[in-house]
Amino acid sequence: MQEAEFFTLSTTTAILLLVGFYGATFLMSLMIGQKKENVDGYMVSNSAVGFGLSAASMIATWVWAASFYASATSGFKYGLSGPLHYGLWGALMILFIYPFGRRFRKLAPQAHTLAEVLHARHGSSSQMIMAISNVVGSGISLMVNFTAAGALVSILSPLSFIQGVLIAGLGVLSYTLWSGFRASVMTDFAQLVAMILSAVVIIPLIFFNAGGPEMIQANWWRLDAEQANFYSTKAILEQGAPYFVAVLAYAIGNQTIAQRLFAVREDLIKPTFLTATIGYGAVVIGLGMLGLLALFTGLEPVDGNMNNIIPQMASTYLPPFGIALFFILVVGSLSSTADSDLSALSAIMMTDIYAKNIARGRPKPAHMLWWGRITMVVATMVGVIFASLRLDILVMLVFVGALWGAIVFPVIVSFYWDRVTNKAFSWSVLSAVVLFTIVRFELIPIEGAVALFYEITSSIGGGVVAGLMAFAFFRSRIAIAIGVIATAIMLPSFIGFLRDYIVLMGSLTAYGVSAVVCVAISLRNQERFDFSLLAQRVQSFHYDDTPALGKKGAEPAGEPVSARA
Repeated sequence: MQEAEFFTLSTTTAILLLVGFYGATFLMSLMIGQKKENVDGYMVSNSAVGFGLSAASMIATWVWAASFYASATSGFKYGLSGPLHYGLWGALMILFIYPFGRRFRKLAPQAHTLAEVLHARHGSSSQMIMAISNVVGSGISLMVNFTAAGALVSILSPLSFIQGVLIAGLGVLSYTLWSGFRASVMTDFAQLVAMILSAVVIIPLIFFNAGGPEMIQANWWRLDAEQANFYSTKAILEQGAPYFVAVLAYAIGNQTIAQRLFAVREDLIKPTFLTATIGYGAVVIGLGMLGLLALFTGLEPVDGNMNNIIPQMASTYLPPFGIALFFILVVGSLSSTADSDLSALSAIMMTDIYAKNIARGRPKPAHMLWWGRITMVVATMVGVIFASLRLDILVMLVFVGALWGAIVFPVIVSFYWDRVTNKAFSWSVLSAVVLFTIVRFELIPIEGAVALFYEITSSIGGGVVAGLMAFAFFRSRIAIAIGVIATAIMLPSFIGFLRDYIVLMGSLTAYGVSAVVCVAISLRNQERFDFSLLAQRVQSFHYDDTPALGKKGAEPAGEPVSARA
């Protein structure tokens, strides 16, 4: 790549863009504010969100900072197939969740969190496992989005990394704090429109300013054999397969997705998720091509940090107005997910910590709301602090998804099989997390009998993934048959081979171990669970007369609906 001085926005321009963006979203949130806030509205918009807002919110939430930076990293590392491995599998996971989502809504139509439904199904220990995993996941997601903001601001303006992180944190908190999930959904729509319009202008501009088709033809030699191969084995084993397994866990374990599932009108779940599947895939695969273009131009990431690829490409190949559009594009993407993470964390704290445990099923709405708002403030502070670590976004994404893989099978099977117990759920998740951690960080040498054990469990895990995918759309017998066949095919292929791909081995181990332990313990149980109890145990927190917030001594009129399991 020919050396070029990076164009940066002036301090005044950068601040005006940030203040303008967050100021506009803050004013939008004021328009939907309510003096008498409804707890269910604050967490899931009373489960009555329409198609347009729901689909836009799902796309905007799924298109987060990692969709830019990690997709570009994938294209830069793995060449032609990199963006496809990121965008296509992520899109399929949105499609994958809707059949299970309809089951969750049918069993517990007034739910706010998956952990809340697990409390009704199993009890406190399963609920807390799910809640804690979501707190960790959403906390890391916040950190990733604030990290992306810092990287963007530090490269494209004279402002520092920390200043960018602080501005993003305070901006997102400002418009989400008062109206919660409603503000997140409403602003997601505007943010998605801004992102799509910006992307339509930016991607072609960078492509042609970098040299267009002639540049690609002249620089094809920069790609090694694997990068030039659309069916690269390296890309599949190091990126495609681990990410596929990771986002499968995101689809089930992520409260930001579950919250939208519980918020959309029940009859609109299918069209919403189908639309989000197409929208996400189109946007993210296109953005990932910027990483592929960076590979063709010979770009070297500043400080060796892959998170700098997209900001560098924008700074080098966009005119000033294009850089301003790009600035808004990335700020909108990270903000749409960061506000979703804050809403998810507040819902978990309000429902699973306060209502179910501290208030023991008899919560006061005013107290719930303040618990949620305090959570948002604390989460923003923690996210800003940890963003200073500047961790690799793609690595963090795959790690969290793999860790969540431990809960996917126990969660899904708990809502279909009446023999699953609290003991089966808890021990399966804990066992999977321990064994995953050992192999992922190579706490012991992964060789000999140890490697063989993990390759066997990984084969089972691969069969579980295939079976769950089939179970989403076909009958249980077909899904079980596909899972068994997939395991039989993978087993001889994995032995002696998979030990060289630790990331994929760890991800599949989480699925395999959790499934084996859950099934083994559940088969010993002779009792049957009545699924109709879930709708009775999971109820709304709505009051007919909720007092205005902020008034001292205000108490709710009337009795709450019991949320005790």
